[in-house]
Amino acid sequence: MKSIIKSLLVVLICTFMFASPNDINARDRERHIDKRTITIAADYNYPPYEFADKNGEPTGYTVDITNAIAEVMGFEVKIILTNWQEAYKGLKTGKYDVLQGIAFSEKRAEHILFSSPHSIANQSIFARKGAPEIQSISELSGKEVIVQNSSIMHEYLKEKIPKAIPIPTATHAEALRLLASGKHDFALTANLPSLYLSKELGLHNIHPAGRPVSGQRLGYGALPKNEDLIALFSEGLAILKNTGKQQEIYDKWLGALNEPKVQWKKLGQYALYTILVLIIILGAVTVWSAMLRKEVEKRSRQLKEQQEQLIQADKMTSLGVLVSGVAHEINNPTGLLLLNLPILKDAWHDILPILDEIYEKDQRLTIAGLPYPRLKSELPFLLEEMQMSSERIRNIVNDLKDFARAQPDEVVHEVDVNKLTNAAIRLVEKSIQKSVDHFTIHLDQFEPTIIANPQRIEQVIINLIINACDALQSSKKVNKTLEISTNFSLDKKEVYITIIDSGDGISPEDLPRLTDPFFTTKREMGGTGLGLSVSAGIIKAHKGRLTFESELGIGTTVTAILPGIEPAEISE
Repeated sequence: MKSIIKSLLVVLICTFMFASPNDINARDRERHIDKRTITIAADYNYPPYEFADKNGEPTGYTVDITNAIAEVMGFEVKIILTNWQEAYKGLKTGKYDVLQGIAFSEKRAEHILFSSPHSIANQSIFARKGAPEIQSISELSGKEVIVQNSSIMHEYLKEKIPKAIPIPTATHAEALRLLASGKHDFALTANLPSLYLSKELGLHNIHPAGRPVSGQRLGYGALPKNEDLIALFSEGLAILKNTGKQQEIYDKWLGALNEPKVQWKKLGQYALYTILVLIIILGAVTVWSAMLRKEVEKRSRQLKEQQEQLIQADKMTSLGVLVSGVAHEINNPTGLLLLNLPILKDAWHDILPILDEIYEKDQRLTIAGLPYPRLKSELPFLLEEMQMSSERIRNIVNDLKDFARAQPDEVVHEVDVNKLTNAAIRLVEKSIQKSVDHFTIHLDQFEPTIIANPQRIEQVIINLIINACDALQSSKKVNKTLEISTNFSLDKKEVYITIIDSGDGISPEDLPRLTDPFFTTKREMGGTGLGLSVSAGIIKAHKGRLTFESELGIGTTVTAILPGIEPAEISE
């Protein structure tokens, strides 16, 4: 027994003798971190990155990232919500261990250690509507510019544009309210949080007035004495990225922009195969619709029982084809474009000084077969057009996916009629462009709201717009106009969705029959006679009514009237 004890003592002594000081210090640091809770400061009003929820608890993208890192690295965190100036000051004084959403700058890096970035935040110049547009941040010189106190843009303004007059505020929300109230000239704030807050606060008189300022890298920051904490957070971020957890959190709060790569050649093949499938499906749907029409004509007594089937058939005809699978394939390359284009923009801005130096030495410099001065002037606009086009593709595909998603009739909730109308217009925009010379849309500024199944009401709007486009396309008039509007009634109890076309009009004897099943004046054009019948049934099911006014040679007005919700009821 004594010999065993002696052997154990020898092993322990040897272990301590041969263990390196670095190993012992690393273990000490790990035990120290394990024993304490890391205090992290965050901005209480910086959505969707970090903010307080309705219960006052921390939430948002960076909050979820922090909690995920703490879980995977095995330590505890305490997130303190405060305004940004107090958070930044608390980091410098040692009150807080880490800031979780601090933007990197060379000046800050002189006294703060930064982790690898967890996101990129663009900054924008906001102005009141009607104010002159500005093209660059340099035009803020001599202007009163509202900024968040101690933010990266506050520092940037003082350093890069000394003649600008900064007006510091505690939060983004306070900055936007101040601008909306008519005070000062501009606000220089983070783009996504500002758009989020302006919508939430109902600040409809402000908008981004110029191109976004180049993106800022957001990450974790700590004092040099807490270098071990920054190493932990950087390692945790790497683990989250490699396991896909960061992408999952990013998609939850900021949208899926980093999709798997798809080769353009394969994308072209997918598109070709998809078109062929769509043609086959469209032919099948057309044949099936014709067969269904004959069956319903024979069994009109069973029209009520077959209503849902007719609605789905008409919905598929309006949409053209089933689009969910196609939408997913389109979203992949679109997401890739939206992710990579900002990187290309930053890369172009970074390389410009080098190219300018080369061009000064050699005036014959060409890139991609173009003279350098021409490329320098045109490339930024090309990149901007690509960004806007990619966002447009994503919005249209999302609208198609929402429209095609099956949803029971009993699923109803509050619906913003303006948003629903805009979505329907996007889906049939091609038909409008082909048929209309002048298109106008007037949406009620009081944002009329109804209780409805959004897919069904969107289906009605699409049917009415397509009918109007068909009438205009068959008309021989020179100036073809289409007007779409939404309005509250004077007593705010009804909502009107109105479509007015300047087609040839409908004869008085046909007006009473417009909603009869299978009645159509477009039989030779492939009309089924189901669109208006189904639309009228949907509106009636929502306790509304569909009205028609038409005059031969003048045009047609169709109005969907639905029970509205007063603004006071919404706020309650």
